[in-house]
Amino acid sequence: MSGKTINLTLQVWRQKGVDIPGRLETYKADHISTDASFLEMLDIVNERLALEGKEPIAFDHDCREGICGMCGAVVNGRPHGPERETTLCQLHMRHFRDGATVVIEPFRAKALPPIKDLVVDRGALDSIIVAGGYISVNTGQAPEANSLPVPKDNADLAMDAAACIGCGACVAACPNASAMLFTGAKVSQMALLPQGQPEAAKRALAMVAQMDAQGFGNCTNHKECEMECPKGISISNIARLNREFIKAALGSQEKIPTGKG
Repeated sequence: MSGKTINLTLQVWRQKGVDIPGRLETYKADHISTDASFLEMLDIVNERLALEGKEPIAFDHDCREGICGMCGAVVNGRPHGPERETTLCQLHMRHFRDGATVVIEPFRAKALPPIKDLVVDRGALDSIIVAGGYISVNTGQAPEANSLPVPKDNADLAMDAAACIGCGACVAACPNASAMLFTGAKVSQMALLPQGQPEAAKRALAMVAQMDAQGFGNCTNHKECEMECPKGISISNIARLNREFIKAALGSQEKIPTGKG
């Protein structure tokens, strides 16, 4: 890396487990290239800690390309940091000023319990997807693209909803720790397409029941989720989720499940 460097003071949340109290610890991050990503900056800090015989900071990551949803921490009070529609792994240090203090904490929600330091258990989000089940399509050779017409507006909205990477930033940003934006996106991406219609009612009821069973809060239209979503998922998907749920509860023969904790 080349170019300008900056010096930062980090206040990082350190916690060894869900039942062990955590605390903020202070570290120096000196001579950090402004070309480095936020996670590369943490890598540098961890290398220095390891050389000093200290335990590195635990943080989640995988692809580092903004597509897997593994990364995520609250930076100066904002999930994924200060840049709109940017994952933490794609946030670069040029967005921070020299000499700044940066507070780094994990996503905080009852349904996303801490594992260690900045790592939280996102299994509750995965369980909502599992509750949604499957779609009734034949496997094997891909069908001809135009054999099942889909209105372009619906296709575009479904693609926008499918952009959700399940990182949990919406939960961390919401004062109610709601997963409605996440669940709304996962319901919408199928509800808008003909392939998702056969199981639409069952899917909406099951996913909402699982969301409630996992302890997520409800939506009260603060819109913090949309503001902090790194993929710009619209809260219109929450409205669609509510419509799908009401339609399924009142207009179908499906029974409302209780969800599994």
